Amino acid sequence: YQQNPKTYAIVKQLLAEGNAGELQKYFGSRMEFGTAGLRAAMGAGISHMNDLTIIQTTQGFCRYLEKNFSDLKKRGVVIGFDARAHLSSGGSSKRFARLAANTFISQGVPVYLFSDIIPTPFVPYTVTHLKLCAGIMVTASHNPKQDNGYKVYWDNGAQIISPHDKGISQAIEENQEPWPQAWDDKLIDSSPLLHDPYAMVNKEYFKDIQKQCFYRNINKETNLKFVHTSVHGVGHKFVQLAFKAFDLSPPFAVPEQKDPDPDFPTVKYPNPEEGKGVLTLSFALAEKDGARIILANDPDADRLAVAEKQESGEWKVFSGNELGALLGWWIFTCWKNNSRDTCAIKDVYMLSSTVSSKILRAIALKEGFHFEETLTGFKWMGNRAKQLMDQGKAVLFAFEEAIGYMCCPAVLDKDGVSAAVITAEMASFLATRNLSLSQQLKAVYDEYGFHITKASYFICHDPKVIQQLFDNLRNFDGKNTYPKSCGRFKVSGIRDLTTGYDSNQPDQKAILPTSKSSQMITFTFANGGVATMRTSGTEPKIKYYSELCAPPGNSDVEQLKKELDELVNALEKHFFQPEKNKLQRKTE
Repeated sequence: YQQNPKTYAIVKQLLAEGNAGELQKYFGSRMEFGTAGLRAAMGAGISHMNDLTIIQTTQGFCRYLEKNFSDLKKRGVVIGFDARAHLSSGGSSKRFARLAANTFISQGVPVYLFSDIIPTPFVPYTVTHLKLCAGIMVTASHNPKQDNGYKVYWDNGAQIISPHDKGISQAIEENQEPWPQAWDDKLIDSSPLLHDPYAMVNKEYFKDIQKQCFYRNINKETNLKFVHTSVHGVGHKFVQLAFKAFDLSPPFAVPEQKDPDPDFPTVKYPNPEEGKGVLTLSFALAEKDGARIILANDPDADRLAVAEKQESGEWKVFSGNELGALLGWWIFTCWKNNSRDTCAIKDVYMLSSTVSSKILRAIALKEGFHFEETLTGFKWMGNRAKQLMDQGKAVLFAFEEAIGYMCCPAVLDKDGVSAAVITAEMASFLATRNLSLSQQLKAVYDEYGFHITKASYFICHDPKVIQQLFDNLRNFDGKNTYPKSCGRFKVSGIRDLTTGYDSNQPDQKAILPTSKSSQMITFTFANGGVATMRTSGTEPKIKYYSELCAPPGNSDVEQLKKELDELVNALEKHFFQPEKNKLQRKTE
């Protein structure tokens, strides 16, 4: 008996054709459940996102939660979904979310299932707000349209970290046979265990983010105009509501992109990190309506890109590091001006990931609060923020260079909705001082030292080549020796978070947690440069991140940029060797 006629037909067709190669691709290996949950194309077979693999994943997750929480049936879980859908396999985020809800409800677990699409940050918000045991968000964020994903939050409101991924993975292996009625998601509609948190969260979330609103009077009167795009995703309605909560006039929405559309028809990749290509329609609307600032969310609204029209008429798209510098400066300044208790600065923290700019460290040193770096990814920042908050510390802000910002302690994950409206308030405030965002960014660098960054990636579909490339760096001049220089740049320190080696520590052991399953090496150079090379957890990429930090007072920016460009060129030539390794460059 076939449960999903569409995926069944795909497999039947392949069997009829005797297409062993394709069948091997579909059924050769199960999707791996990692700390980011699942992320794969929708389609047939155990290597793809479909009804069956969602049921199996949720059965495993349910059993794992039962083992960890004796009060699971009292507290329950929250499930949200974005607008993704895949016609040929019948998969959609909504269908997957309903199947997951059905799995939990069949075991007597209360489920708070959002009745409509929501931004990803609403799931961790709900876990914290309702004190639930876990959260699931069905989304593939900014991935290509055929993909979907299953993202998991623990009861602390942060994404899961090890060992939970391994525990859940094992439980999935042990619970592959679908339980009775696993496919019959209509059962949930009449169940007393099904709750819809949509109205409550839409009220409470916007009330909570108003704690970050400091200049309501300026917001009411500003003449600054904003354009917003949700890039065919979920963000439109929620950013409109956020502006309303801050008493700002609503932003102009890009009409072709404001409604959710799983085909993402106007963009090649629905990822605002890709810069100007995704913003073409936003630039046009801004020119037409006389708006100076563009706010762009990715399709699940947990990231934010910002662009500003310069005096020259050109548009500047801020990098994640530049916006991180502005928001860090702004949020600290607001805290300082509104904090009753200045002695509490010793309890104030900001975080960023190890591949992001160290600008927050420079601000923290000068202003007297704490800065900590974590491993890459918001799962680490969210979990660390929760630990600090439980010790009575105030975590004001966390960010990563991949345009992710946590501006509001009610969400322990990146949140593009609160970041958008806080950026709008900051811009409105600066406008009353006749300052643009770009001018303020320069002022931040003048005060705390210039931090110039450059990041990119190479695409490589062959895991063996990637392994070989990193092995080569670890055995550069003979066995177990790292490079002493890169072109004309002398290497002064090495930290390898795959092996746990750190040349700058007295015992040569790295302080941050290490992971043998992912590659990551950071080189420090004698000229003050830092470069990290790492593999991506969700894409076939080798990424690199580089930064030059200058002390305050060194204001020859062009010289710094030139020096960093030369460092990056040397890194590509000597450490990546793209020709030899047949690596495909990021096409601008």
